[in-house]
Amino acid sequence: MKQYRILVVDDSAFMRRAISLILENDPQLSVVGIARNGEEAVEKVKRLQPDLVTMDVEMPKMNGLSALEEIMNSNPVPVVMLSSRTGEGAKETLEALDLGAVDFFLKDYLLNNHGKGNHTDEFLMRIKGILETKDSNPLAVKTIQDKRKKLRKMSPMDLIFIGCSTGGPSALQKILPHFPKDFPIPIVVAQHMPPGFTQPLAERFDTLCQLKVTEAEHGQSVSAGTIYIAPSGYQTRFEKKSDGSVVFKVDQHESDKALYKPSVDISLESAAPIYTDRLLSVILTGMGADGMRGCGFVKKYNGNVFVEAEESCIVYGMPKAVLEAGYVDGQYEVSKMYQEIMSFF
Repeated sequence: MKQYRILVVDDSAFMRRAISLILENDPQLSVVGIARNGEEAVEKVKRLQPDLVTMDVEMPKMNGLSALEEIMNSNPVPVVMLSSRTGEGAKETLEALDLGAVDFFLKDYLLNNHGKGNHTDEFLMRIKGILETKDSNPLAVKTIQDKRKKLRKMSPMDLIFIGCSTGGPSALQKILPHFPKDFPIPIVVAQHMPPGFTQPLAERFDTLCQLKVTEAEHGQSVSAGTIYIAPSGYQTRFEKKSDGSVVFKVDQHESDKALYKPSVDISLESAAPIYTDRLLSVILTGMGADGMRGCGFVKKYNGNVFVEAEESCIVYGMPKAVLEAGYVDGQYEVSKMYQEIMSFF
């Protein structure tokens, strides 16, 4: 069983110890060093050559964002940011993802569990998922027969739905800004994030994209010319009105036992019977299998499914699950995804 070497970076001695204890609860993870600020982090990444770094944002001498940028330039290594839930913390976390961090996790999730429980298990699972994807070094992307020639290409799409998790923000940045301002199809994105992070994500993409980007709201019409981000902490469904228009149904039922909010599966299950063969579902990088069941509904109603290829995924979990279920019409590296989407138009 391979062991992975982790460098823990935080200016708080309490946090350094707490994170180290959580990591070393897993026999595959070994903390090879700690750093108290960004300067130490940069130096120890060079000297210790860890497999992954957990990085705090606010630190003396050199903060986490500056250290991350220096590490990405000099000794690239997967970095997971440990973030606060505050509005400013969300903005800094999104900036860190832009600079090359592969994922983030909320500190209070770890502390509230005292090193035990579902959040801690999820943290360890995501850390190992990143490391195992990095370590797999795939020889080639599995060839998928491109079924687009068999699809009714003369019928344009009425909705593009994108689902993603770990690594999603950077993947989205390689796709969404390319759509022109007169693009005639609405785009809906379900990105796994903690509550409070999808609004800043929408605001950030609104500055980068030619299309308007906004967080989806309950009762809002699904209209062309807009990219909608499904809000975290809720489920986003589609509902067809008597006049033929489609609106969002954004809610949070106590009976909802879904692991993810937003859930790609739940959104696609409601979208598929409405948009039928005029729906394109795109599943990007992410851990787990959310989207697999939903893509089954897309195919049931003759819609189309693309997934991100393993070579460009931060974590090849969600796309792999859809691929292995047999629902994929095309598999492409993220740098080619926009071009492949546009081939329908």
